[in-house]
Amino acid sequence: MAPHIQDQVYKSSLEDPETFWNHQADQLNWHKSPAKAFQKTTKTLKNGITHDHWNWFPGGKISTTYNCVDRHVLNGNGDAIAIIWDSPVTGLKEQYTYKQLLDEVETLAGVLREEGVKKGEVVLIYMPMIPSALFAMLAIARLGAIHAVVFGGFSPSSLAQRMEASRPKAIMTASCGIEGSKGPMGYKRLIEDAIKKSSFKPDKVIIWQREQLRWDPVKKEDGERNWQRLVKSARNRGLKAAAVPVKSSDGLYIIYTRTTGLPKGVVREAGGHAVGLNFSIKYMFGIHGPGDVMFTASDIGWVVGHSYIVYAPLLAGATTVLFEGKPVGTPDASTFWRIIEEYKVNTMFTAPTALRAIRREDGDNDYFEQIFGNRGGLRSLRALFLAGERSEPAIVQMYQKLLAKHCAGGAVVIDNWWSSESGSPISGIALSAEAGKDFNSKHRHAPLPIKPGSAGKAMPGFDVRVVDDDGKELPLGSMGNIVMAIPLAPTAFTTLWEDEDRFYRGYLKRFNGKWIDTGDAGMIDEEGYISIMSRSDDIINVAAHRFSTGAIEQAVTSHPDIAECAVVGIPDSLKGHLPFAFVTLSTHHHPHPAVPDERLFREVQKLVREQIGPIASLGGMIQGKGMIPKTRSGKTLRRVLRELAENATHNEFEKAVQVPTTIEDADVVEVARAKIKEYFMHKGKDLHKAPEARAKAKL
Repeated sequence: MAPHIQDQVYKSSLEDPETFWNHQADQLNWHKSPAKAFQKTTKTLKNGITHDHWNWFPGGKISTTYNCVDRHVLNGNGDAIAIIWDSPVTGLKEQYTYKQLLDEVETLAGVLREEGVKKGEVVLIYMPMIPSALFAMLAIARLGAIHAVVFGGFSPSSLAQRMEASRPKAIMTASCGIEGSKGPMGYKRLIEDAIKKSSFKPDKVIIWQREQLRWDPVKKEDGERNWQRLVKSARNRGLKAAAVPVKSSDGLYIIYTRTTGLPKGVVREAGGHAVGLNFSIKYMFGIHGPGDVMFTASDIGWVVGHSYIVYAPLLAGATTVLFEGKPVGTPDASTFWRIIEEYKVNTMFTAPTALRAIRREDGDNDYFEQIFGNRGGLRSLRALFLAGERSEPAIVQMYQKLLAKHCAGGAVVIDNWWSSESGSPISGIALSAEAGKDFNSKHRHAPLPIKPGSAGKAMPGFDVRVVDDDGKELPLGSMGNIVMAIPLAPTAFTTLWEDEDRFYRGYLKRFNGKWIDTGDAGMIDEEGYISIMSRSDDIINVAAHRFSTGAIEQAVTSHPDIAECAVVGIPDSLKGHLPFAFVTLSTHHHPHPAVPDERLFREVQKLVREQIGPIASLGGMIQGKGMIPKTRSGKTLRRVLRELAENATHNEFEKAVQVPTTIEDADVVEVARAKIKEYFMHKGKDLHKAPEARAKAKL
């Protein structure tokens, strides 16, 4: 039997990367064609250490904005819809064609140039999810400058850190963001406090005035500018800026990845980014061009938003949906389905956290079935992609049933795995793998089978392996450290912003330069499917056996009464650590005491023992609602829960814990603290007994 086309494409990308990526580069417009696709090099650090390095498309010159906007207008697709903005928090909707987008971007680029922004300089963007944020990203890139987007609403301290790290010429912001149903959040004080805290002061702050909350007055003497007035003046004068080509190796943007400590500035190179994203959106996501619609429910402050709200759909000439809202509460759990129906979305991309939130509000799929089930409005949807956190099999299977019933024939739920560093999926299932051989093909083979719990197979250009702590490759099916061989695919980073030494220490040093360390733990099965089980530092060592939090969470959430789970390790004098589970129940019509009833705990414990083994048995389980902290991008903050639980084992219930500024809702930490205290006050004495005594106590 011949290998599946996805396997064929992957193999060719590793065996002959020069031919493979040259073919993908030919699909874009180059101001100067690259000399070759790939070049292996070495770098020398200040301390004399050398390590292998690589470059994509050396010698080439390219403009990302030209490829995202201008070329589509010049190719006769100027009237195609580029951006659909849907804002349930304001009740506003807007659409922009590629021709209108070009006018907005070249005018704003003219404004920025007049305000002193030059090629190679950094402009920091601190914006809500509104069209002007996309105009800003594209206008900065049009000048050959570099943008650094910071999630709107980040604390002044975090914003100040990023100012000091990137030293921006200007800040582009808005008068306010709107946090779901909470109403406007004024950005004026946040920006002013950040500038006071920062040792580096930007020259200009350019402010988009929103009707919901105006920034008044704009102080011109302090470098503040009214965005709309600048654009109006430029239009009256016919001021525009042409696209400035940059070297393939020049930076397009910086995105900061650390939620605690000093932020790491991942730099995205212009050439590899454009080629890799133009390939991935067609190959993996099945979005080929005009008429195709992609809805990525993320934020431009995260890498997912950079790649699949902004750049990839526009590189393809497709339509992107820009959404200012939440999966629930704006106004209810039907919001995502309404977007899909209204705009005939073909591919949706969101985080598992969003689907869990919808499931909590609509556990019986009433919104889905009653509002959308009988009218066939979701037939445009071909795939629902999930990333950001591990997607447990239960959530994949639940939504796969809904897609099979209500969406396009063969519609699938696809989990994929990637990071800020990779810039595009490292693994997944390709919806349109033909694009790897015939770039313009819309013919669709059936994708590879889905394995719930797996993040699919490695994507072209990413050579993924599993190794032990000494860097030795492990047999298929073995749990270990997920690493990648050099080079990474073109979308991936090649360094950190002005910090090559940290790049080496953070990603290469652990395995002596042989592998890129992803920081994730998991396995690859005999068919090449990758399962990401947890972060490496979330591995729990129980009596010399290593277990991932993801595997235990998967077992716990297989219980029908449990909607969500977070597992952490707590100290144990005999076994080193024990797994401890925090769970949210599927229904909320009954009380949620911290200590679950014995029947539920026994059933969950049985599932853990059956699916993983007796040695992985839970040391305890706390149930509650609104106690699992998450970042704004949907990642579970297990470290916070682990620290709270560890403190509790020493009766230090009120001890402060380190909470990252990226947390979605800081009040959740106090809910978790109270639940842990309630649990430990009731059963805590048992946690200090020997395992046999705990068993007798029926923990």
